[in-house]
Amino acid sequence: MKFRFHLALLCGLLVFVAAARADEVRVVSSGGFAAALKALAPAFEKESGDKLDLAWGPSMGDTVDAVPQRLKRGEKIDVVIMVGYSLGALIDQGKVAAGSRVDLARSGIGVVVRHGAPHPDVSSVDALRKALLAAKSVAYSDSASGVYISHEMFKKMGIAEQMAGKARMIPAEPVGGVVARGDAEIGFQQISELKPIQGIDLLGPLPAEVQKFTVFSAGVVTGADHAGAGAALLRFLASPEARATIVATGLDPMSAK
Repeated sequence: MKFRFHLALLCGLLVFVAAARADEVRVVSSGGFAAALKALAPAFEKESGDKLDLAWGPSMGDTVDAVPQRLKRGEKIDVVIMVGYSLGALIDQGKVAAGSRVDLARSGIGVVVRHGAPHPDVSSVDALRKALLAAKSVAYSDSASGVYISHEMFKKMGIAEQMAGKARMIPAEPVGGVVARGDAEIGFQQISELKPIQGIDLLGPLPAEVQKFTVFSAGVVTGADHAGAGAALLRFLASPEARATIVATGLDPMSAK
């Protein structure tokens, strides 16, 4: 009986020690890497023994969920995954540890319409221009792809004035959802953010001449409670084992470059 008691006590202590060592890593990711992170999280948790507490928010902007706003108000976060140049700004501000940065993947911008709606040709710049001029409403995101479309692409295509009255930025909501419910005829966003949305048809990527790739990067927040576990997560996300999952969600892993 004494042996069994000691054995049970030892097992209990081992369980307690393992639980004590496990970290709950708070991660905030932009939508561009969200599908990949959701798919990879269980494998990381199984391999590391740590748990991931996942949340989502834009890489930029003034919405309450935006990553910079979360950090500004002191929200407890261990790891952020976001547009690379926005992460760079946080590193410059001292809010993310410079040596922790990992460039994970990139995504091009896609074009969508509501499922079942006519499919305009968007395979060339001229065809895309015609489709946009014919559309009654256009939506784009409030993150990197939307900034590019509204500030650069429309001007490059010579239709900035025509789009001013019917193209709008969508804050803190997937553009695909706006198109799916019929609130916009044509939508633009990173392909990795469009793929998980039901009720839309992906017409394809932007033509090469006007395409813009966004790099998604990750870093450990300065002063993070679980910096070590956060760094382990970044190594896992950048590992060869994660590549196939990242590709399946519409992203191009940087490790393949």
